[in-house]
Amino acid sequence: MCAVAVPKTTTTMTNSLFSSPKIASLLYKSSLNYCCSSPSSSSSSSSSSSSSPRSVSSPRKLHVSASSTSLLPSTPQLPPSVSPLAVDTVLKRKRPARINVPQSIDFIGFGFEQPEVMEEEEEEYSVYCKRGRRRIAVEDRFSATVGIQGDSRQAFFGVYDGHGGAKVAEIAAKRMSENVIDQVTRRTDSELEEAIKDGYLATDREVSEEGVSGGACCVAALIRNGNLAVSNVGDCRAVLSRRGKAEALTSDHRPCREDERNRIENLGGYVDYCRGAWRVQGTLAVSRAIGDDHLKQWVISEPETRMVKIEDDCDFLILASDGFWDKVKNQEAVDIVQSLCGVEMEKPKLFAACKELAALSTSRGSVDDTTVMIIKLSSFL
Repeated sequence: MCAVAVPKTTTTMTNSLFSSPKIASLLYKSSLNYCCSSPSSSSSSSSSSSSSPRSVSSPRKLHVSASSTSLLPSTPQLPPSVSPLAVDTVLKRKRPARINVPQSIDFIGFGFEQPEVMEEEEEEYSVYCKRGRRRIAVEDRFSATVGIQGDSRQAFFGVYDGHGGAKVAEIAAKRMSENVIDQVTRRTDSELEEAIKDGYLATDREVSEEGVSGGACCVAALIRNGNLAVSNVGDCRAVLSRRGKAEALTSDHRPCREDERNRIENLGGYVDYCRGAWRVQGTLAVSRAIGDDHLKQWVISEPETRMVKIEDDCDFLILASDGFWDKVKNQEAVDIVQSLCGVEMEKPKLFAACKELAALSTSRGSVDDTTVMIIKLSSFL
């Protein structure tokens, strides 16, 4: 492409003979031919004008003499096919510099590792966590504490599903067990539910003090004195296998739940259906969570807790994020675990069952992070 600039000086015509557009056009073309003619075609050209033909890499500068411009009319009356009056410079666009693209780009996270898979295998429990296809990095986290106060029959387990980043889930995984255990050790068994709630609220305050964005759903299980206390906020779920029968111990906190919707609307909020789900203020698809400070007026961190006495018919407990439960039914999950970890088996394959469940949800189209934890309850009798 050439850039053409119009010269700044023009001379007014005094002879009416040159006022004809046809004659002016011929004179214009003649002046251009004179200016752009090569040295070989003009016998009167000087030795300094002899040079190699113009190439793309070496553009040539052309000049129009003032005497030739004086022959042109003062007003533009040239035919549309005629170019502007004169050429000042001819520029050739150069090829842009080569851009060096790095072979790989490291993910910019929050100061902690960004693994593809996280797993843990113990005699009492196993957990498997994998990144979903739609995620840059795993936003799920988990925690397990066995042997509270030196008692092997006391434990705390949790699964945390982050949204809007993994930072809140990371903080909750580190602090929830400590906060809940701290509250529980100060209370009696009759105050257990209140102690768990206070542990959740303390964790939520710590997240707020960190000033991080995003939030996290949570499901946790506290085993103490032969009792199982299961609590949750959001859509992570706990399912108990009682002699092979699935029993959901939590209820998902979604805006479409009538009691949750009424609570939100009574507080001046609204629930709207958009992007395939009911959402609080048109944004968040859960009605309770840790974090989410911008929605804290309606999205609360107070858990619902259910108490169950661990008996001989309690086989195992499954804690999992919604990336799993969205694709696998409760009883179906229990059946698969039962086939690998039944009471009749000498060596229950807890970890193999976790991986098989995660693989099943992925095979059915889950693109979300998936975390599955299986706890063998007979270990705590």
